[in-house]
Amino acid sequence: MSSQSDSLPRAELDLVNRAKDGDSGAFGDLVRLHRRGVVNVVYRMCGDAVLAEDAAQEAFVRAWQRIDRYEPRAPFRSWLYRIASNAALDALRRRRETVDIDGLRLASTGAGPEERAESADRENVVRQAVLALPPASRAVLVLREYEQLSYREIADALSIPMGTVMSRLNYARNRLRRALAPYLEQQL
Repeated sequence: MSSQSDSLPRAELDLVNRAKDGDSGAFGDLVRLHRRGVVNVVYRMCGDAVLAEDAAQEAFVRAWQRIDRYEPRAPFRSWLYRIASNAALDALRRRRETVDIDGLRLASTGAGPEERAESADRENVVRQAVLALPPASRAVLVLREYEQLSYREIADALSIPMGTVMSRLNYARNRLRRALAPYLEQQL
């Protein structure tokens, strides 16, 4: 078993320990460190920016309420992403359909209007294909492809065996490949 210092950077471990002692300022610093990643995970699972903000907020409330349960054997980020994934799934259960949105736009690359439109279309097609995945497969795909978590970190974050991570990821990738095949053929 690894030691605490192997799992977390010292500064983050200090923030976690202070938060466990009730220091809300330290927890606020943890929120600032991980807010973007949590919102990204939740957004990619929900496909709705407003729902993602609400679910991310709920995830941080839950994390604050349960900070005393965190054990630094695994990265804090993995623990937090597990809570965020569960908050996203809860939000989706409460609101059965997702709303089609424009999404978060990337900074302009200087491309012309036609190239930007094509890029937006591609982003929308991929987003819709990801949203069509079953929630369990979507969670694994989002954590791996968008957040670059290792298989072990995903297993820890979702409390599933590593073999299940690999199986769900393979399933998700194959479904995406099939769903996107007609679109890719049009582009050739």
